[in-house]
Amino acid sequence: MCGFLGEFSFNSTITTESNDFLSLLELSKHRGPDSTQTLKENNYQLGFNRLAILDVSANGNQPKYSPSKRYVVIFNGEIYNYKTLQKEHQLKGLQSTSDTEVLIHLLDRFGIEKTVKMLNGMFAIAIIDKVTQTVSLVRDFAGIKPLFYGLSASGIVFASQFNQIFKHSWHCNALKLRPDMMKAYFGFGFMHAPNTIYKDIFQVRPGEMIQISLSGEICKKTYLEFSKHINVYRTKSCNTSYSEILKAAVNKQLASDVPLASFLSGGIDSPLITAVAKSSKTDIKAFTFGINNSRFDESKKAIAYAAHLNISHVVENVNEADILSNIETHFRYVSEPFGDYSSIPTYLITKKTRESHTVMLSGDGGDELFFGYPRMLDVLNQRHWFRIPFFIRRPLIAVLNRLKLTNTWGAYTYRFFADWITSKQLYIPIDVLNTFFSNVNFSDEVKDLFALSKFKSKRHLLHWLRWNEFYGHLQRVLIKVDRTSMANSLEVRVPFLDKNSINYAWNDIPLQLESANDLKKGLKDDLAAYYPKEYIETQKKGFSVPIESWLRNELKDSVEDYILNKPFYGESFINVNKIKSFIIDFYKGRHNNGWGVWHVYAWQKWAYTHVIEEKS
Repeated sequence: MCGFLGEFSFNSTITTESNDFLSLLELSKHRGPDSTQTLKENNYQLGFNRLAILDVSANGNQPKYSPSKRYVVIFNGEIYNYKTLQKEHQLKGLQSTSDTEVLIHLLDRFGIEKTVKMLNGMFAIAIIDKVTQTVSLVRDFAGIKPLFYGLSASGIVFASQFNQIFKHSWHCNALKLRPDMMKAYFGFGFMHAPNTIYKDIFQVRPGEMIQISLSGEICKKTYLEFSKHINVYRTKSCNTSYSEILKAAVNKQLASDVPLASFLSGGIDSPLITAVAKSSKTDIKAFTFGINNSRFDESKKAIAYAAHLNISHVVENVNEADILSNIETHFRYVSEPFGDYSSIPTYLITKKTRESHTVMLSGDGGDELFFGYPRMLDVLNQRHWFRIPFFIRRPLIAVLNRLKLTNTWGAYTYRFFADWITSKQLYIPIDVLNTFFSNVNFSDEVKDLFALSKFKSKRHLLHWLRWNEFYGHLQRVLIKVDRTSMANSLEVRVPFLDKNSINYAWNDIPLQLESANDLKKGLKDDLAAYYPKEYIETQKKGFSVPIESWLRNELKDSVEDYILNKPFYGESFINVNKIKSFIIDFYKGRHNNGWGVWHVYAWQKWAYTHVIEEKS
């Protein structure tokens, strides 16, 4: 794992001074505190901050040349099938035992595109081809690892962090906000790839490879994408059970030359990952976040899970003061606008873990792949209402709800099915967002994410819902985990997002969801092999904190200062008076949308931490 930075100039020489480049590279030092290396040639320079996981010797340092010297590579992440690829292709003459060493040998033998398609892991890779004078940017197929880039007349700059791009001399004096992406941030709480809130600064999509030539020509290719459309002729793609696939994924991700632990919540996903890991690594240690609020605390159930597995277990109990005192640190390390307040407890549990471990396993991805969100079931149950014209449907539902014959609100409120589905991932309702942003639509990419065609069957819709969650909400989750864990120099691995695991979920699990009992049914069945039934059937509380109460009390002065008193960042694109009314109404008890208030507050805190105060 690491943080990297690179420049590829369209001119004959690099234009950024070495000291300026090193200052930008230093911004991601927390992602790789073990060593820093740079490489500068005629029209490019590369920098790498390393967190040593595999082959912790200097042999694993980067940037790294391929044996032929044709390719230069910087690489953030892990390739879990590197040993298999080394054996399968009989690679010889390796100078280290790292996955990067296997990667550079594969590049020499097979070239970039063919090599990338072989990889199973989490990665962001930049490859300079000295023969074709191109740079290739590659991101893993699930979007686990970040990869930003900025385009200008001078060249392309690429990095692990957003602020390394917008503070670069090629961009910092020409930043132009995008109102469509601002609106998306305020609604969803993060920036959807491939765009960012700034024009000319982008993200590589999950499963995408981008190639840029010396002339500035850009070629984008999708090397792996999981289809939104169901294969009507689909047959079982393999004869292996999912439990075996998950076990293989976990075993691959246990490979580490440094201490490794596991997250453990009171739900389904991380207890399953921990149990599978325990079957291969008997000394696995688990970490749980605990909070002194029974509404949110899951530590008692996690303690029961750990006791049943007979593993070493640490519960990091925190109180309001612990979390509130770390808010400033949180905003310093999250260098892009991000509105998920559960990132703060995630930061704290990863901080505790890093005291003794460098790698951690997580259960992220289980909800998206295995139909774990109740909103999926809600969509299926209410879909038929949207076939009725709105002017008939609305009064009909009003009567039925009043008689308590139904409890249907989505089809009552929203005219169109797609709008209702979109609302389920919005943290500020669309009618409120539209008052913030007059005549501003979401970007085409965000609209495409929620664009619904007519579905031939319930199975088609269910498959689409999984696709939507995978490329939508899951990206928010992955941002949270990456930014907070790497702030503590901790690598988090996600076995559910192994390539074989995703392929199995996409092609082999039944597309069936009839009741709440069917949510993550397959994973619950697998979990039953490790834990008593009564452990599995209790309801998960979710990884959260009482943010609404804190906003009304401990954080009230700070919220009012940043939103009501300070100049609003991007005020020329947003109705600041409507924003202020939204905040005032919250404090007067006219609405309880703590999520939405936090999104606005997080925007201002990010802007004043990373943009405004640094310029002044």
